[in-house]
Amino acid sequence: MAKTIAILVARLIFGGLFVMATTFKFLDMQATAGFISGAGFPFPLFLAWIAAIFEVGLALAFLTGAFFSEAALLAGAYVIFLAFAFHGPSHWQANQAEFGFFVDHFTFLAGLLFAAVHGPGEKLAVHLGLKRTLA
Repeated sequence: MAKTIAILVARLIFGGLFVMATTFKFLDMQATAGFISGAGFPFPLFLAWIAAIFEVGLALAFLTGAFFSEAALLAGAYVIFLAFAFHGPSHWQANQAEFGFFVDHFTFLAGLLFAAVHGPGEKLAVHLGLKRTLA
C-alpha cells in the first residue's frame, strides 16, 4: 500500500508541475513568448503555444497514467532542452543562480527516467484499465 501511495504522490507531483507551468503560460502567453524570444528562438508566440499544449498533454499523461512511460521520456528530453536553452552555461556569467536552476533540471530528469522505467504503478494501472508500455 505504501508503494502505491508513493507512486500516486509522485504522479501528482509530476502532473501538478506541468499543470502549473501550463497555467502560467496561459495566464500570460506574451510573457512566455518574451522569455522564449529572449533565449533567441524564432516565432516565440507560436513556440509558447506549442509548449503550453505539450505540457497539457504531459500533465494528462501523468495524472491519468495513459502513455505514462512515453510521457516521462518525452518530459525528460523536454526538461533537459529547457535546462540548456534557458539556464545553460551561457547564462551563468550574468546570474550564478542559473547554474542551480540548470542542475535542478537534471534532478527532475532522474525522477522522470525512474518513472519511465517503473511505469504508472501496477495497482493503479490495473485499477484504471491501463497497461505498462515500457518494461
